Amino acid sequence: MTNDPNPLVDESSSNIVDGGDRELARTGVMVGPLSFGCWRFTGTDVGADTTLIQHALDLGMNLVDTADVYGLDWGGSGFGANETALGDVLRHRPDLRDRMVLATKVGIVPGVPYVSDPGYLVRATEASLRRLGTDHLDLLQVHRPDPFTHPGRVADALGGLHERGLVRAVGVSNHTPAQVRALAQHLGLHRVPLVSSQPEFSALRLNALRDGTLDLCMEMSITPMAWSPLSGGRLATGHNVPKALNAVLRQLGAREGVSPAVIAVAFVLAHPARLVAVVGSQNPQRLTELAAATRVCLSRADVYAIIQASDGSPLP
Repeated sequence: MTNDPNPLVDESSSNIVDGGDRELARTGVMVGPLSFGCWRFTGTDVGADTTLIQHALDLGMNLVDTADVYGLDWGGSGFGANETALGDVLRHRPDLRDRMVLATKVGIVPGVPYVSDPGYLVRATEASLRRLGTDHLDLLQVHRPDPFTHPGRVADALGGLHERGLVRAVGVSNHTPAQVRALAQHLGLHRVPLVSSQPEFSALRLNALRDGTLDLCMEMSITPMAWSPLSGGRLATGHNVPKALNAVLRQLGAREGVSPAVIAVAFVLAHPARLVAVVGSQNPQRLTELAAATRVCLSRADVYAIIQASDGSPLP
């Protein structure tokens, strides 16, 4: 006789964290489960920047994610600055370009703030290519949706960039499921698939789990890329995080021999949509620490404990 309410469930062997490489949608391009994000890539020392990029690549973070608007905060020198800094690294060490899946985003214009007019998207992409010092992007994403541009016109721009060989694949960031569907439909006329969707998703920000974003990615074989998987570092520091969530992350971290931040990243990797977690730390030691998320064991009971602690209420 057992006291287990359901002896068919073996929690000791039901690890659901997927730490393997992922295919970028149906492109045949493989990317690591963690991506190096360049939002805070605002250094001015090309030697130090090169060392950091190489370290990220050595850890398997071959998808390098930036945006033309990066550089307006975190001590950056202005619009386009972080792309220029990454371009300086590639000019200094051109061999690193072949090791990375280079992604950038366009479509945010300070003061507007969103522009997806075809002429602008083309000009912005060409400017990004110049700053990055490369002849093509492996992935171009529309950074924020512009509801005042018809998705057919956005698709025309992206399809044209793809046809010219300037962009190998296209995706979106911060789009609703309906906006993703509409753009994908029009891209189909150009025979260009939508391969990525980049929502905010973390143990503290669960909307993508419930609003259809991740479900649509699985339905359409789109690769989701979770930005801010540590909620801007809050899940690492515990600052302004529900006490119950901090407690669960610490508890699981102690069990697995890692920090709460590593557990938070592993939570993102546990979803069956096979997300890529975009980590933004500029500290090589922290990147090494976070890479351990691919080796963490979390069961369904663990991830649901995290969700309930984040919600502050039991699941139905």
